[in-house]
Amino acid sequence: MNQPQLVGGQAVLEGVMMRCQDRIAIACRRSDNSISLISEQVTPLARRYPVLGWPVLRGAVVFFESLIIGVRALNLSAAEALHEEGEEIESWQSFLVVLLGLGLGVALFFILPTYLARLAPQGLHPVVLNLVEGLFRLAIFLLYLFLVTRWSEMKRVFAYHGAEHKAIFCFEAGEPLRVEKAQQYSTLHPRCGTSFLLLVMVLSILLFSFFGWPSLLQRIATRLLLLPLVAGLSYEVIRLTARSRSPLLNLLVRPGLWLQRMTTAEPDNGQVEVALCALKAVLSPEMPEAAPENITVDCPGVNSNV
Repeated sequence: MNQPQLVGGQAVLEGVMMRCQDRIAIACRRSDNSISLISEQVTPLARRYPVLGWPVLRGAVVFFESLIIGVRALNLSAAEALHEEGEEIESWQSFLVVLLGLGLGVALFFILPTYLARLAPQGLHPVVLNLVEGLFRLAIFLLYLFLVTRWSEMKRVFAYHGAEHKAIFCFEAGEPLRVEKAQQYSTLHPRCGTSFLLLVMVLSILLFSFFGWPSLLQRIATRLLLLPLVAGLSYEVIRLTARSRSPLLNLLVRPGLWLQRMTTAEPDNGQVEVALCALKAVLSPEMPEAAPENITVDCPGVNSNV
């Protein structure tokens, strides 16, 4: 019996990006209330190089692939919004966004915490120092999320994030992909990127503790070199918890679900409709769980670029 295909996605500007296997689709609500749909083929690195599909290694690959695809999806949704104003995003601007985003993430969540750990009392055991650093990392991460939630413009993005989760839940339950069906589901999903990032923060504390407490430069280098391993392990845990009903594994999921209350919001019917349009566009008719009766969804006013 074939395993059901995993569908992932993310919220973008006035829309949702969905991904399934080798296809991505970005649906955005336009100012005239129509839905613009952009659909593209992507070839996962693990398909080109099978070794990259091995456990743990595949998680690191998926992490960086998702980062690239996510930034591209945001750029495409922004370009769709700017298109109505007669503006375009240049390629150098896209590169600058990726570069600044990576630099800010590394500085905030890896370099700054290990630097702040110097404030701890002298003579502490290396394990304790790594724990202090990890607590700083978690505190910075939570503060970052809190500040983002205070940004009024992000409220609609969080609602589209909730719509993405509802649509995926509806698909995984085998329900017809209709707005009224999807609205019955939760906005909190165990495979969410928010849960993944929290798990990265926690696992990094455990993993970094095995490398003692060397000099600041050595610690920074170690953290950066181990980031792919941390991402790979976190990915495997997320996959395992999503497929298991074990009470112990469910406990690992709960903190991530609690945190998603900060990054998701209840969507309106129009936002769920956008998420379902993106989801339908990535489902292949060859997939058993995507039988025609299960992918019926009305997308009025859709402008397609497939």
